[in-house]
Amino acid sequence: MLITKFTHSCVRFERTGRVLVVDPGVWSEPGALVGADAVLVTHEHTDHVDVLRLAGLGVPVYAPAEARIDTLGLDLPVVSVSVGETFDAAGFSVRAVGGRHATVFEGRPDCANLGYVVEESAYHPGDSLFVPDVPLHTLFVPLQASWLKAAEAIEFVRAVRPEVTVPIHEGQVNERGLGALNDWLGETTGPGYRWLAPRESLLLA
Repeated sequence: MLITKFTHSCVRFERTGRVLVVDPGVWSEPGALVGADAVLVTHEHTDHVDVLRLAGLGVPVYAPAEARIDTLGLDLPVVSVSVGETFDAAGFSVRAVGGRHATVFEGRPDCANLGYVVEESAYHPGDSLFVPDVPLHTLFVPLQASWLKAAEAIEFVRAVRPEVTVPIHEGQVNERGLGALNDWLGETTGPGYRWLAPRESLLLA
């Protein structure tokens, strides 16, 4: 299974000619969706879902049943997904976990957020730090957000205990901040930490 990281929270999975894309938001590159067979959206915020691109794509788009995605009046059929549901997307097995977006202040924002476990192996949590109850090979860890401290990201990786950790959600960080965050997580979470620049790929066994 080949994974390719795009800017911010967008990750592309490829296997045997099939392509699954998670969270292609307004900051991610349009090329992430070339040849896509299905899309997973963790929640409704635009840094995770670009409706204009998805409306013309013509492939299944899976999102939380409670998500309030503004389709801008465009034809964007969305397949509703609930916590605990297991389904097939583009030939990949997917399990939905979690349920709510992490909070920033006084319970806000409060919206549905699903993490997706792909092939019972790779986990994209969206904007949450929910820890699934299964062993995971690869974790995509949020690196920076208004709802996140570096210590929380480190504790999240340690709780999940993946073999490989790939940071995501870095779209608002400049080069100095990115270097510092990568140093912290690389030093404190073990040898499996792998920074991927946008459009860089990693082959998972």
